[in-house]
Amino acid sequence: MNYQIESIKDLKNEIQPLIEKHWKEIALNQDKIKLNPDWNTYFKIADLGMLKCYTAREDNNLVGYFCVIVNNHLHYANTSMAMCDVLYIEPDRRRGRAGADLIKFAERDLTASGTSVLYMNTKDHAPFDNLLIKLGFSLAERTYSKYIGE
Repeated sequence: MNYQIESIKDLKNEIQPLIEKHWKEIALNQDKIKLNPDWNTYFKIADLGMLKCYTAREDNNLVGYFCVIVNNHLHYANTSMAMCDVLYIEPDRRRGRAGADLIKFAERDLTASGTSVLYMNTKDHAPFDNLLIKLGFSLAERTYSKYIGE
């Protein structure tokens, strides 16, 4: 498995099929909220240096991605923090170390660039808490969701 940093602009077309699979696997309220990535905003925050995309490739084929948004925290202006936007590994690659190795690759890069904290999210209905605990993460808070649209 090969791990690397890639531009969201370069990945856009190649990542689409994986994003669709990812959405079908974990998104709630799919009948009400349709997948529609805001590519223009992704490109803008990438241009600001606030979006980092890490990829997992096998034989040059994209099999996973991990994108984070990096910024100084509004409560802690002197601390750079990375917030997981999306993390996905093809289901048939999850039994190995691909997910853990992708996260560790990103962690090394983020640390080298001065980021102090990496926040990760898991879906309650699709958790990977055990992996995060093995990688040294601690439960920090819980997020609740409620669809309030029409």
